Amino acid sequence: MSKGAFTEGTEHTESTEKQSQNHTVIILASGLSQRLGQPKQLLVKNGEPLVTYMIRLTLTTNPQAIVVVIPDNHRLIASAITALANQYPTVQIVVNSQADTGMVDSLSLGIETISAIESTSIERVLIMGVDQVLLDEPHLTALLAGKQTVVASRYHSWQRLEKHQYLDETVTDIIGLPLTINYKLLRQWQPELIGDKGLRHLIRGLPADQVGEVDNDQLSYDIDTPEQLAFAKQQGWLDS
Repeated sequence: MSKGAFTEGTEHTESTEKQSQNHTVIILASGLSQRLGQPKQLLVKNGEPLVTYMIRLTLTTNPQAIVVVIPDNHRLIASAITALANQYPTVQIVVNSQADTGMVDSLSLGIETISAIESTSIERVLIMGVDQVLLDEPHLTALLAGKQTVVASRYHSWQRLEKHQYLDETVTDIIGLPLTINYKLLRQWQPELIGDKGLRHLIRGLPADQVGEVDNDQLSYDIDTPEQLAFAKQQGWLDS
């Protein structure tokens, strides 16, 4: 993929209100956090569960709907989101009973839920997880401002940052979530989201001029292990 011209500081000529009229959000929050040893959805940031913090973050973009896919049999996760969904009708909860099969099933459930919305004005879908603890509103706004078929986030891997290998050109940057994608294309791709053939695989098949990128190395800091969690708390990114 070629590197696009977007950066986190991009100026936006369209108002958020105008952008909000044509996008929805899928938050993939059904991971079982097996390496972490505790539900990352319930880690605390600014006094609230990380999953609800991320929902509030997407609410700032004023989407038509926010679909949050969560694992089955996790009462505390469901309870935290339900309280917020009661306050904001745009928030919808979808339970993935096969969360152990990976992100593909959760994404497919999210697409199905959006497809059921009676709206002809949905043009883009913002897809994101919950564990990039430094994700912020300017980055989401930059993704939504992009005009390409897909506008993805670009950042270094955490290991690369830890080892300060900034000049090592042999290490490939991560190009992935959060991202925005054309809604019609996403629906077209849904039947192909099977097994190991995930969204990233399909995006790689697009012409380079259809893929934009927003650089933001803050997104490198996701939470997958106890060591990463401890570091995030030490930095003050998560509550202790």
